[in-house]
Amino acid sequence: MRNTTKITAAVLATGALTLGLTACGADDADKAGTKAKASDPLVVAATPVPHAEVLEYIQKNLAKKAGLNLEVKEFTDYVQPNTATEDGSVDANYFQTVPYLEDFNKKHGTHLTSVATVHLEPLGLYSQKVKKVADLKKGGTIALPNDADNESRALRFLAANGIITLKSGAEATATPQDIAKNPKDLTFKEVEAAQTPRSLEDVDAAVINGNYAIGAKLSPAKDALVLESTKNNKYNNVLAVKEGNENDPRVKKLAKLLTSPEVKKFIEDKYKGSVLPSF
Repeated sequence: MRNTTKITAAVLATGALTLGLTACGADDADKAGTKAKASDPLVVAATPVPHAEVLEYIQKNLAKKAGLNLEVKEFTDYVQPNTATEDGSVDANYFQTVPYLEDFNKKHGTHLTSVATVHLEPLGLYSQKVKKVADLKKGGTIALPNDADNESRALRFLAANGIITLKSGAEATATPQDIAKNPKDLTFKEVEAAQTPRSLEDVDAAVINGNYAIGAKLSPAKDALVLESTKNNKYNNVLAVKEGNENDPRVKKLAKLLTSPEVKKFIEDKYKGSVLPSF
């Protein structure tokens, strides 16, 4: 039987964010001091695609042999998986990147840490006008996501592929004003990340996040002029737990399974370049 619980964004209530963050009482202390048995279920929060799908593959094909009782709880928002991990409602989560995790810890006073790097949903450069980067015309326009995190990521991606050069030291928070060299005199159009696929009709190329590319029926492996690499990429998605739970034997088992050859093959076969194993 599928042992998966779905929780939708509608469950978010006004007090959800504060659960376990501002009221650490006796219940939390009891949870923190209780060691789970190896036979206890490991409850993992995940967003549906690809995270819950990967976990369900493990649940159905690998967990029993590894002696892991795995339970998956699906969430459709990016707040509850972390608050639930912090307050002990779940044992771990798998849905986020390290930059998001670190920013969440700072903003909400949580104590979450990464225990395994699993996959990347890569940025890609797409075009309806050219077939390769070298064919981008001089003075052309490239669309970029307009939020700070994705824009700096997109500019680093373009720099890594030799399209531009960024000023030294500006990479982490780069904007188009931080471009030091622009050999093709490209213009950069900032648009909402979700709208980058639609911008393809109006620009020469667009940097598009993997999830939005898939939603627009683009195949990253086939359609992207270039794709982001998993190597040394801080935007890889991770398995995370509350600090102090890193050595839970159930967590270690799941971390090993998430980075196994079987899961690598599953990701490669199912997502065909839209999701890339990071191990």
